[in-house]
Amino acid sequence: MNEERKKALTSLKTAKGQIDGIIKMLEDERYCVDISNQIIASQALLKKANMLILKQHMHHCVKDAIMENDANRKIDEIIVILEKVIQK
Repeated sequence: MNEERKKALTSLKTAKGQIDGIIKMLEDERYCVDISNQIIASQALLKKANMLILKQHMHHCVKDAIMENDANRKIDEIIVILEKVIQK
């Protein structure tokens, strides 16, 4: 597993723990703003993990495709991902 994937995995595991905590906060009827802040923190971790995965993809999969003169499919994959991110 390369470094980007390790970092992404760490972020996802942390987000998982935060989400479990958020569920507990809701069950305990904690203050809404505190819950919202934790949701925002979890979203940031998910975005970070996604960026790390895309970075790894660009540096390895897309780079390899370019070297093999087969970049169009990989570029199209990235465009689809960017469209999803931008539409939010």
